[in-house]
Amino acid sequence: MSPEDPQDPTRPDAGNSAPAYAQAGVDLDHDEGFIDEIKDIARGTARSEILSGIGGFAGLFKAPDRYREPIFVAGTDGVGTKLKLAAQVGRFDTIGIDCVAMVVNDLIVQGAEPLVFLDYLAMGKLDIAQAKEALKGVAEGCRRAGCALLGGETATMPGFYPPGELELVGFGVGVVERTKVIDGSSIRAGDVLLGLGSSGFHSNGYALVRQVAEAAVAAGKLDWKGENEELNTTLASALIAPTKIYVKPVLNLLRDFPIHGIVHVTGGGFAGNIPRVLPQTVRAVVDPTSWPKPTVMSIIQRFGEISEKEMLRVFNCGVGMVLVVPNDAADEMTQRLVAMGERVWKIGYTEQKDGPDDPSLVLSPEPRDLP
Repeated sequence: MSPEDPQDPTRPDAGNSAPAYAQAGVDLDHDEGFIDEIKDIARGTARSEILSGIGGFAGLFKAPDRYREPIFVAGTDGVGTKLKLAAQVGRFDTIGIDCVAMVVNDLIVQGAEPLVFLDYLAMGKLDIAQAKEALKGVAEGCRRAGCALLGGETATMPGFYPPGELELVGFGVGVVERTKVIDGSSIRAGDVLLGLGSSGFHSNGYALVRQVAEAAVAAGKLDWKGENEELNTTLASALIAPTKIYVKPVLNLLRDFPIHGIVHVTGGGFAGNIPRVLPQTVRAVVDPTSWPKPTVMSIIQRFGEISEKEMLRVFNCGVGMVLVVPNDAADEMTQRLVAMGERVWKIGYTEQKDGPDDPSLVLSPEPRDLP
């Protein structure tokens, strides 16, 4: 049989029916050109340490030359059920920022400068416009963090994800000088806790947020897209606001000040995250009244009848990152952060435990004087 024979089964176009893979739900012809669009999206995030571009089987990069003993720090995270909210309100332009933020904020906790980021995006059927919006957000997040979008994976999984929805997960690698790794071991009694303002719920607790919001909308008490007088924007816009990226202000501080510990207030709120960085002999005392709670959180708390204890256990309540710093440097560091446009409050301090059974965190219900 000649290769030119139209009946030759080895011909790509053999037969009159659609290719079998397309019939199964994956159209390779439809998806084929998307990698070139990803290259364009990622181009603005390039760093000099990148040795290979998007399109290969893996990405190559080297440690910046200024590091004498580079320690690589790796992390991964996803956007979670905030993706459901994005699908409900039809906005995918900010969830990529969330994806990057959740990873790089974990890297900076160790004192690491984020270098590279990789994404994993999956859909039931590739919606190129929707995917581009999400990946533009990833690139924007990388620019805010100063890292390069090194590569990733775009997967088409028919029957796995409902139409109009997607999965988005990120992976990041950072670097820190061996002598400057932040692990909480230098935290001592008398340190001050500085809280950095969040942009809202970030990407945590959205199973509860959505439950409350959907019930209030269904009851006609809230509206997704109508202007909300308390918020001065729509409920959808307030809830979809992307996670704040703290990399650049924290790196700025690390150049000139000692930071004994850093806490990324993510899932588990204050109770689940602050104890993770504390030495066994030290506890933190936090005054929850020392900073303002974002309006959108107050609305969700009110409509969901959520206790204050549960709010602090689930959400960041307006503080997305906590710096544990020496008392004598706290004021100057606060001034530096404010000059960079950050909202910052002294929210607590550390003290010696009386014994091993003492709690690692005390959420004081009354204002207390800081050191």
